[in-house]
Amino acid sequence: MQTVSHHGRETAYRRFDRGADGPTILAVHGSGGTYRVWSAQSKLGTAYPLVALDLSGHGESEDVAAEPGYETLSAYVDVVDAVAEAVDADALFGHSLGGAVVLTALGERELEVDGMVLAGTGPRLPVLDDLLRWVSEDFERVVEFFHEPDHLFHDADADTREVSKAALRTTGQTILERDFRTAHAFDSRGELGAVDVPTLAIVGEYDRLTPPYFHEELCSELPDCELTVLDDAAHLAMLERADAFNDSVSDFLERRVPV
Repeated sequence: MQTVSHHGRETAYRRFDRGADGPTILAVHGSGGTYRVWSAQSKLGTAYPLVALDLSGHGESEDVAAEPGYETLSAYVDVVDAVAEAVDADALFGHSLGGAVVLTALGERELEVDGMVLAGTGPRLPVLDDLLRWVSEDFERVVEFFHEPDHLFHDADADTREVSKAALRTTGQTILERDFRTAHAFDSRGELGAVDVPTLAIVGEYDRLTPPYFHEELCSELPDCELTVLDDAAHLAMLERADAFNDSVSDFLERRVPV
C-alpha cells in the first residue's frame, strides 16, 4: 500500500499495474468497503494501471472527524482529489456511495478526467429505514441482510459470503452508519448536466440495493452515458461477474477514453 498526506490525514491506496500504458484508473469503493472490492479488476492492470483507494476510516486510511451527510461526502471527495492528483488519474470508477463521491468530485470540484464508470450507483442513494435503524441497534442484522440473495450477491457461494461478512465486521458499525446516512442524504437529481464526461453505468440485473432503473436515471441526466446490465449479478457485480464486468469496462475505455 502507498499513502498520500492531505487535510491533516493519511489516505492509503493500492496500485495494480502489470506494465500497462493505458489511461490510469482510480477506483472508489462504497459503504463499508475497502480497496479490496476492486481486487478482481486487478486483471485490467495489463492494459490500464488501476489504483484503488481506502476512503477515510476504511481499511488502512486514517479517519476524519465529519458528521454524516454532506460533510462526510465532502471529506471523501477530498480523498479522491488527493489520490487523483498523486497518481495522475485519467478515469474514475465509483461503486455505490463511491459513485456519489465521484459524481460530487466531478460536479462540484470540477476534477478533470476523461471518463467515468459508475457501478451500483444512482443519482440518489436512499437507504431503507430498517437499515438506518438496525445499523445503530443491531449491526449483525445488517450484515445478514446484506448477504441475503440479490443484495450484495445474487448467488455467491458460502465462502464468498463469509469473507464479505468478515469485511463488513472489520469496518464496523460506526463507519458503516456514517456511510449509510451519507448515502441516504445524497441526491444529485437535476444537477448532473454539468458532469460532461463519457460515462458507463453498469449494474447487476438482480441488484435490489441500487436497481437497474437507478442507472437508467443516471443515463437520462448525464450528457454522455451508456448503460450495461450484467446477467446473474447483484450489487457487487465487479466481484460476482468479474470477467463480464472487466470486458464491459475494457470495451468502454478503449472506445471512449483516449490513450
